Amino acid sequence: MATNEKRLRVTELDFDNIKENLKTFLKAQSQFKDYDFEGSGMNILLDVLAYNTHYLGFNANMLANEMFLDSASLRSSVVSHAKTLGYETTSARAPVATVNISLTTTANTKTMSAGTAFTTSVDDTDYQFVTITDVTASNTGTAVPFDSVKIYEGTYVTTKYTVDSNEVDQRFTLADANADTSTLTVKVQTSSSDTTTTTYTKATDITQLTSDSTVYYLQETDSGLYEVYFGDGTISKAVSDGNIVQLQYVVTNKSLANGASSFTSPSSIDGVTLITTTTVASATGGAESESIDSIKLQAPLDYAAQGRAVTVDDYKTYTKKLFANTQAVSVWGGEDGSFDTSTGVSSNPEYGKVFISIKSTTGENLTTEQKSNLVTAFAPFKVASVTPVIVDPETTFLILNTNFQYDSTSTTSTKDELASLVNTTISNYSTTDLQDFNNVFRHSKLLRLIDETDTAILNNTTTVTMGKFFTPVVGESSYNINFNNAFFNPHSGHNADAGGILASTGFYLDNDTTTEYFFDDDGSGNLRIYSVSTAGVRTYLNSTAGTVDYVNGTISIGTLNITAVSNVDGASSTKIRVTVIPKSNDVVPVRNQLLEIDLVNSTISGSVDAQATTGKGYTVTSTGTTTTTTVTTSSSTPTSSAY
Repeated sequence: MATNEKRLRVTELDFDNIKENLKTFLKAQSQFKDYDFEGSGMNILLDVLAYNTHYLGFNANMLANEMFLDSASLRSSVVSHAKTLGYETTSARAPVATVNISLTTTANTKTMSAGTAFTTSVDDTDYQFVTITDVTASNTGTAVPFDSVKIYEGTYVTTKYTVDSNEVDQRFTLADANADTSTLTVKVQTSSSDTTTTTYTKATDITQLTSDSTVYYLQETDSGLYEVYFGDGTISKAVSDGNIVQLQYVVTNKSLANGASSFTSPSSIDGVTLITTTTVASATGGAESESIDSIKLQAPLDYAAQGRAVTVDDYKTYTKKLFANTQAVSVWGGEDGSFDTSTGVSSNPEYGKVFISIKSTTGENLTTEQKSNLVTAFAPFKVASVTPVIVDPETTFLILNTNFQYDSTSTTSTKDELASLVNTTISNYSTTDLQDFNNVFRHSKLLRLIDETDTAILNNTTTVTMGKFFTPVVGESSYNINFNNAFFNPHSGHNADAGGILASTGFYLDNDTTTEYFFDDDGSGNLRIYSVSTAGVRTYLNSTAGTVDYVNGTISIGTLNITAVSNVDGASSTKIRVTVIPKSNDVVPVRNQLLEIDLVNSTISGSVDAQATTGKGYTVTSTGTTTTTTVTTSSSTPTSSAY
C-alpha cells in the first residue's frame, strides 16, 4: 500500500522530524509542488512551525509526566504529590552540638536567651552556633551551670507577620531556603497593643484536634520555601485579624560545620562575662534538604505506614524521617535474631525488640545521645510492647590482589596506566555496588568489570581477603570478631606451619613495649600469638589464645592485657586489624554489616600475555609465498598452591 504523504506523522516530536514531515506534507500539495523549501523564506516559516509544534509536544509530555509521582521530575510536582499522601518533606538540617556552660556569679538564677551565639572554626572557616530556647538555671554555690545545652549552627532569625484576612494570598513563610524547620518555634501575639503570646505546636494527628487546639501546619511551597498555616476554627484554632505571627528558626550552612568540637563563649550571658564552655558532643547532623529521589521513595512508604511503625519497612521509613543524616538503614525484628555488643549478630530470637542499624551521611556512628533521641522519637509510632535498639554498623573490608594480563599490541597504554584504570574500576564497584546494607560482593561481576576496563585486558586473577578492626581496652579483656562468612579451611591443620589463614597487625602485651606480637591460626581452630625474630622465625607465646570457628566465621580471643598497638597502614592507631581468607570469593553481609573494598592495601599488577598473539607451542615461519606452521605438544603438571 502506498504511503499517504498528505498525512502527518504526529508521533514524531523531534524538531528535525517535525520539520521534515511538514516539508513532505507541503510537497504533496498541488499548490507547493515545485516550491524550494530550503532556499526560500518558507524555510523560516517551517522552522517556526516546527519549533512551535516541538514546544507543544514537549510541554504535553511534561504535563503527563508531572501528573504522577513516580514519573514527575520537577521538585514542585513531586512535593505536591507528596502532600496528597500527607508527607512532609525534610528541610535543610543544621549541625547540632551539645555543650556545658558555666557562669561564674553569685546570682541565684540566670537565663540564657534563645539566639545566644557561640563561635567555632572548621577547616579554617568560622561558624556560629546558637541556642533556640530560653534556658534558666540556678546557682550551685559559686556558679550557674547550664548542662547539656544543644546549640545549632547558623543564624537565629525572627520573622513577624500581621494577620490580615483582606490579603487573600497572605502566607507565613520562612524566608530562607536553608531554614531548618526542626528548629522552628511558632508564636501568635494577640495584637500590637497586647503582647500576650501563645506558643503553637506542630500538628501530628488531626484526629486528636479540637476547635481550640493551638497547632500549626507546615508545608513546602512551589518556590522551595516552607510556610506555616493554621486551622479554620473547626479543625484547630484559627488566627484572627490583628494577630501577629512570630516565626523563629535557624538558617544554616547545612553540613559544612559538621565535626565542630571547640566553641568560644559569647562575651556575656545575662550580664555575666565569666563564662566557661565545654563540649559534651561534637557537631553532627548537618544535611541538605530532602532530595527529589528520596521524596519519591519515602512518600508512598510513609503513607503505607499510616502513622505507625509495625513492620520492618515501617521502621526503615521512620528512621529516615526522624534522622535526617540517614544514608542507609538496616532493620530486623527480634524474632529473626538478636545483637549483642560483645558477641555480635546472633540467630537466637529476642522477642519484643527491633534492631536498627544506621549508616550516617557523615561517616560517623551515632552518638549515645543521638541513639537515645531516636528511640524517644519512635515512641509515638511504635507498638507499645516493642523496644527499638540502635546498633552500630560494622564494616568488613575486602582486600584484593588483582593480576591482569593484556595484549600489548592492541593498546598504546602502559602497564601502569592500565593498572590505574583497573584501580578506578574497582573503586567505582566499591562505591556503587557495595557500602550499603545487604549489598553482596560478587566476585565474578568484578572480574568481568576488570576485563571490560580496556579492550587490551584479556583476563585477570583476583583473590579476596576479609579484614575487620577491633579496639582493645586497657586491662584484661576478651574479644569476639564476627565476619559472618565461612573461612577457608579445606582440612584440619591446613597451612599450620605458615600461619594458617588468619593474620593481624601488631600489638604489645602487659606494658612490654619491646616485643611485638601478632595473631595467626593453626588450621585446627586454635588462635595463636607469636613474635617474629629478625631472621623471620615465628616464636609462639600462646598456641591456644582463642578459638577460630571456620564454619560460622567467628574469632574468639581469650583474656589478654593488650596495652599498646602498632601502627596500621603507616599511621598511629588504636585498633588491631585481623584478616582471614574466606571460603567463598562471594562475600555476603549480614544485618548490620557493610562491605567496602580496602583500596589502600589491595594490590593491582599487570603483565603482558605472551600467548595473546603466538599461542603456546606454535612456531610460524614464512619462505616466499609459502607459510609453514609447526605444532608441538607438551605435558605439564600444575603447581600446587598453599591455599
